[in-house]
Amino acid sequence: MFAIVRTGGKQYRVAAGDIIAVEKLAGEAGDSITLDDVLLAGDGGDIKDVKGLTVSAEILGQEKGEKVIIFKKRRRHNYRRKNGHRQQHTVLKISAIGSEKAPAKAAPKKEAAPAEEKPAAKAKAAPAEKAPAEKAPAKKAAAKTETKPAAAKKAPAKKPAAKKPAAKKED
Repeated sequence: MFAIVRTGGKQYRVAAGDIIAVEKLAGEAGDSITLDDVLLAGDGGDIKDVKGLTVSAEILGQEKGEKVIIFKKRRRHNYRRKNGHRQQHTVLKISAIGSEKAPAKAAPKKEAAPAEEKPAAKAKAAPAEKAPAEKAPAKKAAAKTETKPAAAKKAPAKKPAAKKPAAKKED
């Protein structure tokens, strides 16, 4: 099911589980809000009645949009003004449209291992997992020192040319 809602002077097509960025709304991350201004609702090609229909959403965070540069200039008058602006946004996750809730994501299934191997596998897997983690910083440190090649020996600087004696002046 989808719905078209109006908030902040703009219209958004939303479905359960969608994440959208809208004009700033009051609230903090984790708060739930309801969007009452539903313009249209439908399921596939069917249009539903929107009377009394609400869209519930959860605030994921308050963010700033991209910077917009405002530059004013008047030719031949030495007039230039530069200004920037970042609009405030609220990121929403649509949790339900009317009574229809977002589908819950299934937890990843764990592979079933034979009962005999479970304790031994955990004991062997734990040291194996720690060993690469311990080696990784050593590799990074070694990589940092190896990335800079040894400075090549430079030839000694040339001595300045010897000055020639000044020519004798004849009187």
